[in-house]
Amino acid sequence: MLVASQSMTAGAIAAHFETARPTVSKHLQILTECELLEQEQNGREMYYHLNPDKIREIAEFIEPFRKLWEDRFNKLETVMKKYKTK
Repeated sequence: MLVASQSMTAGAIAAHFETARPTVSKHLQILTECELLEQEQNGREMYYHLNPDKIREIAEFIEPFRKLWEDRFNKLETVMKKYKTK
């Protein structure tokens, strides 16, 4: 994510994508409403940056599922290796 290392304006973020700026603005609005991004006004510019507390909350929620997925992928890999050798 572009704003992981530094705050950026919507225009600076949009410059990295081949899509219309309103589309990027809509995504920024949604991420802000979900509290994944925070807005900070500096003069006339609005800067966006990550909300590390919300990212941490999501990571903690996903962790049990990650372990489940890893176990399933490992089992799938074992099965596929058996079929590959046949």
